[in-house]
Amino acid sequence: MRTTSPSQIPWAVLWGILQALVFLCYPLAVYFGRSELGTRGLGVLVILLLLPGIVRTIARRPEQFKAALGMPLAISALMLLAMVTDDERFVLAYPALVNAMLLGQFAFTLRRGSQPMVERFARLQVDDLSAAEVVYCRRVTQFWIGFFVVNGTTCAVLATPALRQWWALYAGLLSYVALGVCFAVEFTIRKYLFRRYSSNPLDRFYRRLFPPHTGADPHAS
Repeated sequence: MRTTSPSQIPWAVLWGILQALVFLCYPLAVYFGRSELGTRGLGVLVILLLLPGIVRTIARRPEQFKAALGMPLAISALMLLAMVTDDERFVLAYPALVNAMLLGQFAFTLRRGSQPMVERFARLQVDDLSAAEVVYCRRVTQFWIGFFVVNGTTCAVLATPALRQWWALYAGLLSYVALGVCFAVEFTIRKYLFRRYSSNPLDRFYRRLFPPHTGADPHAS
């Protein structure tokens, strides 16, 4: 069996893991680290975590740096404001900023003549999307836009001093639970409607739960 050495692991994978860890651990780090690090210390920590990926992306993919670095650079700018002003509101705005940027990215793909974000993801796995699936992808993109509006607004409202504990709980746990539930519900609806199945264990489970339609099964793989 062929194995992959650490040097062969794609940088995009490592960069994605780093971003995910920063985002997942950030609310709890802010809540428990404010007394030890302070606002400026937290800002420095986040920038140091993001800086290696920013430098490497610019060096290796200069033609794509605008698309690849939009969110990291925006977060770094937010942390710089926190460090300059020593105002923890900029630190607490991090989850709301991420949701706002995702909202903008998804909404931008709904403009006339563009391919909705969810359809772009779908076509990475399936080439022959039906007309019904294309419509479904647009509606799911619209759903995620609504999710980012609600999630980002909730994070922003809970960032007030009186609700700081709720901010840490929601931004550090409950928002991810909500995200996971939405993914699971959407995935189940998609399997029920279109019955596209592969050989992975989850698809085998859904094939038993929602058997392919009798007769021709154009969506089975």
